[in-house]
Amino acid sequence: MERTGAGGINSNECENVSRKREMSEEFEANTVDSLVDLPFATIDIIDDCGITDVPHINLERSKENEWNNKDKIKKRKKKQKDDQPNYFLSIPITNKEITKGIKILQNAIIQQDQRLAKAMNSDGSFHVTLLVMQLLNEDEINIGIDALLELKPFVEEILQGKTLTLPFEGVDTFGDQVGFVKLAEGDHINPLLEIADAAKRTFQEKGILAGESRTFKPHLTFMKLSKAPWLRKKGVKKIDPKFYEKFISHRFGEEMVHRIDLCSMLKKKQSNGYYHCESSIVIGDKNGGEPEDAELVRLSKRLVENAVLKAVQQYLEETQNKNKPGDGSSVKTEEADRNGTDSDNNRK
Repeated sequence: MERTGAGGINSNECENVSRKREMSEEFEANTVDSLVDLPFATIDIIDDCGITDVPHINLERSKENEWNNKDKIKKRKKKQKDDQPNYFLSIPITNKEITKGIKILQNAIIQQDQRLAKAMNSDGSFHVTLLVMQLLNEDEINIGIDALLELKPFVEEILQGKTLTLPFEGVDTFGDQVGFVKLAEGDHINPLLEIADAAKRTFQEKGILAGESRTFKPHLTFMKLSKAPWLRKKGVKKIDPKFYEKFISHRFGEEMVHRIDLCSMLKKKQSNGYYHCESSIVIGDKNGGEPEDAELVRLSKRLVENAVLKAVQQYLEETQNKNKPGDGSSVKTEEADRNGTDSDNNRK
């Protein structure tokens, strides 16, 4: 009885294969040593007359896994882009002593490497970020403005009528990629953290995608390598600590918190270099923190635009209601009444 082997080959066929092998033993002896060095030398043979493992199956699996990984990376990047913040709450830095000190620091770094000039934050944009968020349209921006206004009483409750003063001292970086002036330690830290937490809670309760997973660390950014991506191609991959070593313990000054702004990361900046501001709340002494004239004009313009928009919407709603089925009868009745009155007057 003939035995069927793996792959459906019977014993007679197997014997024919064996005879052929005997005829080529000399050839195989000469080439076997060189074959063991080739990539497919590790493929196991199941049976002399059977089927060998097929490597292209593993290659197909490998390609499939590669595509799956690429797809996951693409989805992850899309999610990150979808969740990318485009607005933030800002405490503007207005103390000229601080801004002057930062300019001296920036110039000192640029003198050591001219290429880093493009990585510096511009004049007028210095600030401390309280909260980042995503506002995708005008409706969400208006919700953000409402949330900012609702934040004010919480801030006043936290400060209890006291002035919040932020002293800045020393320089550090985030991963040698972002350079910032440090906020000195002191009693001001806790109320600032409480304000940041209240802001996050207030905006999230409004349904706004706000806040970050990492712990809030208040700081004053003065440069970012990401502002000039081409620097990496030029060999500038980090901010060298020696560039700012003379400023490690430098005292830049104190900022009295007088305003919190809702700012856009993407809209065109103001003429003074500060970010486009949707709305503001004044903290503490109003005399020291009133918005500039240009900002007051802009805020007034926005209020007028909102009032006009609401008026137009109300007019459209009333027009639509008048044009609804059934309303025509009342109009016709009024016209008939007018016609009847006119005919009576003519008879008189």
